[in-house]
Amino acid sequence: MAKEKIASSVSALLDDYLEGEGYSLYHCEFTKEGRDRYLKVYIDKNEGYVGTEDCEKVSRFLSDKLDETDLISQNYYLVVSSPGLDRELVTQEHFDRYIGSEVELNLYRPVGGSKMLEGVLVSRTKEETVIQTDGEEICLPSKDIAKVRLAVRI
Repeated sequence: MAKEKIASSVSALLDDYLEGEGYSLYHCEFTKEGRDRYLKVYIDKNEGYVGTEDCEKVSRFLSDKLDETDLISQNYYLVVSSPGLDRELVTQEHFDRYIGSEVELNLYRPVGGSKMLEGVLVSRTKEETVIQTDGEEICLPSKDIAKVRLAVRI
């Protein structure tokens, strides 16, 4: 089964349960790292922070559901986690939610001699991402960006 289909099927398995328990699905992905496969599920909490107990609770539910449905035929590791404070922005919904927030961008090609930029997220479309840094707006082709994460300032 294709990675995207597995992720969307897992999302469908979790929707009602997460909503009823006060959680939301932040992101889900099925990846291969070396010889191992991972089903990574990132949950958010409607109020407060996601703790270890929350991850364990969702993991037990999902593990049982996956055993019932036999959705994934390969061996894999199930990982349920919080997206963290430095969460990666993956979907358009994530970008829309965090407009005005400080972000860190990892780039495929250097801009101004660096493959990492920091700034405030102004906008994001499929074609371009705009951040403001040092008082000026920088417009980058979205295809040139490897990762966007929320910046954590202490």
